[in-house]
Amino acid sequence: HLALLGRDTDAIEPVAHEARSLGVTAEIYPCDVTDADAVDEAVGAIEARFEGRIDVLVNVAGGTGPIGKSGLETSAAEFDQIVQLNMRGPFNLIHAVAPVMKRTGGGRIVNIGGTFGMRGRAMRLAYSSSKWGLRGLTKSFALELGPDDINVNLVAPGMVDGPRFREKVVPQVAAEHGISEADAVARHATDYALERISTDEDVAAATLFLASARARQITGVDLPVDGGWAAL
Repeated sequence: HLALLGRDTDAIEPVAHEARSLGVTAEIYPCDVTDADAVDEAVGAIEARFEGRIDVLVNVAGGTGPIGKSGLETSAAEFDQIVQLNMRGPFNLIHAVAPVMKRTGGGRIVNIGGTFGMRGRAMRLAYSSSKWGLRGLTKSFALELGPDDINVNLVAPGMVDGPRFREKVVPQVAAEHGISEADAVARHATDYALERISTDEDVAAATLFLASARARQITGVDLPVDGGWAAL
């Protein structure tokens, strides 16, 4: 059963609808994850709705921050905004949910990071910094919550084939190099050892594994899902 939190509830509704069609209870809670009080209120409501249990937390809310700006061109406000979303958001959720997991005998926490948090990236300083920081948060919580049988791990997607890739990245690469969009996709794929772009299902499968009982002895890891870019 699912409790789905976020600011854009219209974007969440299709996920809830799909879950309900499978016989899963799916409740939506409007919540700005960067607001600790709002998170605490939502988690309290979730506890009441789901009989005091939260077994799995997936921190997937996040943003990109300024793109195409150097660190010196990035304003303090832009830097703060993406760090708040990509780091403070997961911190707030873990801070609120881990005590519930402790009371009920354990749980699984999966943070969604990014491969730019595993390798430095020029012109993406704010985003890269926030995802590097999320790795530190993951590892520290893994050490602190391990004795309570709470696993804390991170999945780091690379580029994912979807609307942003097809509608923004591919046309930009095609225009930059004077090639077709099909050639732009192929060019991008050559960055990876497996020479293919990840899908949303690839990311979901890794997340599901780390959230499952099969990952009972895995905690504090960074798992890139990128066809072999960050780790090779």
